[in-house]
Amino acid sequence: MTGERVERRLAAVLAADVAGYSRLMGDDEEGTLARLKGVRNAVVDPTIAAHRGRIVKTTGDGMLVEFASAVDAARCSVEIQRGMSSQNANLPQHRIDFRIGIHVGDIIFDENDIFGDGVNIAARLEGIAEPGGVCMSDDAYRQIRGKVKIVCDDLGPQILKNIAEPMRAWRLQLADQTVAKLRPGLHSGPSPALALPDKPSIAVLPFQNMSGDPEQEYFADGIVEDIITAVSRFKSLFVIARNSSFTFKGKAVDIKKVGQELGVRYVLEGSIRKAGARVRITGQLIDAASGSHLWADKFDGSLEDVFELQDRITMSVVAAIAPKLDQAEIERSKRKPTEKLDAYDYYLRGLAVVEGATKDENEEALRHFYKAIEIDANFALAHAMVARCFTLRKANGWMTDVSKESAETAKAARRAAELGREDAAVLSRAGYALARVAFEPEEGADLIERALALNPHLSSAWQFGGLLKAFRGEPETAIEHLAHAMRLSPLDPSLYSMQTATALAHFVAGRYDESVFWAEKASREDPNFLPAIRIIATSAGNSGQLERAQKAAKRMLEIDPAFRVSRLADHVPLRRPDDLARYAEGLRRAGLPE
Repeated sequence: MTGERVERRLAAVLAADVAGYSRLMGDDEEGTLARLKGVRNAVVDPTIAAHRGRIVKTTGDGMLVEFASAVDAARCSVEIQRGMSSQNANLPQHRIDFRIGIHVGDIIFDENDIFGDGVNIAARLEGIAEPGGVCMSDDAYRQIRGKVKIVCDDLGPQILKNIAEPMRAWRLQLADQTVAKLRPGLHSGPSPALALPDKPSIAVLPFQNMSGDPEQEYFADGIVEDIITAVSRFKSLFVIARNSSFTFKGKAVDIKKVGQELGVRYVLEGSIRKAGARVRITGQLIDAASGSHLWADKFDGSLEDVFELQDRITMSVVAAIAPKLDQAEIERSKRKPTEKLDAYDYYLRGLAVVEGATKDENEEALRHFYKAIEIDANFALAHAMVARCFTLRKANGWMTDVSKESAETAKAARRAAELGREDAAVLSRAGYALARVAFEPEEGADLIERALALNPHLSSAWQFGGLLKAFRGEPETAIEHLAHAMRLSPLDPSLYSMQTATALAHFVAGRYDESVFWAEKASREDPNFLPAIRIIATSAGNSGQLERAQKAAKRMLEIDPAFRVSRLADHVPLRRPDDLARYAEGLRRAGLPE
């Protein structure tokens, strides 16, 4: 060790480079250099100086700039892009467009250069910005919020190359900004493409039902869900969750757009035809970036062969995009959920309605899963889905006999975990049910950890794990888990539940403004989702925003007139007494009855 002291400081770092620089240089090297020098002298450098920025270094087409203030960095970036827009107004070709990334973080200062994660994150954010655009980190956004008239779009959690954890990012809108008031989450157009993971990534779209019978939709959807599950067991792949893939169901899709919206390199699509006892499944694997077909085939067999057909499709896909795989993963992906096709059919019927919004749909799903168990008592997934039904009944206040149904939940969850020791979907659902309904948090958390070890691409396991971390008083880990869940399923129809869980984690951390932000975001997606409204009431109450809190409390009582603060633990199983006490106090300040 040298014993030399390392100089650190907190700074706002701006990273910029020219979009398409190599192409511009290839087309006209001398002209590009001249134009770049001209805009640097006329627009970029003077603007940086006017906003008290220090150019640390330049790298041909790019630069690194340090600011003492995130507000200065944001204002500077907007002015630069406005100036460049004016410069490019009469240049239909050979435009110089900058991409800019901004982050606030700890940096290391050494001989007039700067290093560290603060610099690296700014550079990665610049990489996901659009040409002529600005992308900033959540840390930077919090510093400018309410201080500058810049509208920002919430891009959600982003996976940045060589950055360990997903990071929430914001895009600055650069039109009509002089009259705009800062408000988060306002989207005026399509979001930029999600950054691709460092491993091969794939989305499996819903297959087209070619049977001519709408009643067979559940069968086609169930087959695809099982293919997604099988592919996701390969740790060498990044697999988008079913809930996001199925947002494209019934739509004519542009594969390139699908790749951009889901942040994947490959897309699998196909069709299923079921006629009597025969099944035909076709599939084609497409490179989303180029649109080229990597593999296409059809598979014919009887209903008794349906699991073998799924295996053949899975193996064909995996062979095309990830040739080197662990043999144990290959064998694990081939495990059949049940040998009895009648049980499997009832399971698929239940799966089609289990996440429905009504009590009747929940009860219908429960009947189907119980019927599947009646046919095959060792069907682990069916037991897990019984536990899932009861969890949803608890969350929505549909239980008629809480004690009896809680005991039934624990019984189903433990039986599922016993039968499905190597099935991540079984373990995650069983674990969350035990923690949420049976009040066995340690046992439930252990099952979810096992699920993530088996299948690190299971969005629901990250979501359930994040919720349990929040309940246990581990908010930062909870937020990381939930961010990863949202990246695995960026278009999930139930994204509001992940946002609500994120709001709870911020509440546990004592960040009430952030908690309100995430809960209101969730509430806009589902205005009747009680957990989100409840968090708005308590977080706003605790932060002194009484009008906001009272409005949320009024809405709560409209949906659930029987709610009482004294029964809070039934709804929010926070483990730390202080967390539960703060939650209750916030609700009292909002005006909710004791």
